[in-house]
Amino acid sequence: MSGHPQPLIGLLLRLANQRWSTEMDAELEKLGVRGLTAAHARVIPFVSPEGVSVQALATMANVRKQTMAQSVEQLIAAGLVERRPDPNDRRAWLVVLTEAGLAIRPKSHKAGGTVERAWADELGEDRLEALRAALIELVGYNAEA
Repeated sequence: MSGHPQPLIGLLLRLANQRWSTEMDAELEKLGVRGLTAAHARVIPFVSPEGVSVQALATMANVRKQTMAQSVEQLIAAGLVERRPDPNDRRAWLVVLTEAGLAIRPKSHKAGGTVERAWADELGEDRLEALRAALIELVGYNAEA
């Protein structure tokens, strides 16, 4: 073994995320989706059909409420989400995807599938699925939640 320490997992996850983002951007561009920002990734995946509060979005995305509020404002300006009154609390608002925001989801899913297939070709299907399983366990991901 060399005298160099193993890279920390946090660094490797950050680098993997950067690679994922770069490859996703390229695939989305091929599908006609341009100019996505970090705000899109912080908000769009977490908006349910019935809408969600900014506080709940912040909790799900693991960012501060102020950061989420800024992201929501950017997406409102881009026409991808809108605010609607919360039917259960007249003082509160819910964030809801617009038709344009909804249209991004299938394209994003398709682009993600393309990137995953390329990674499976590179790593092998078994290793990619082992990575997915380890990450699901590590972050406590629950698809039903």
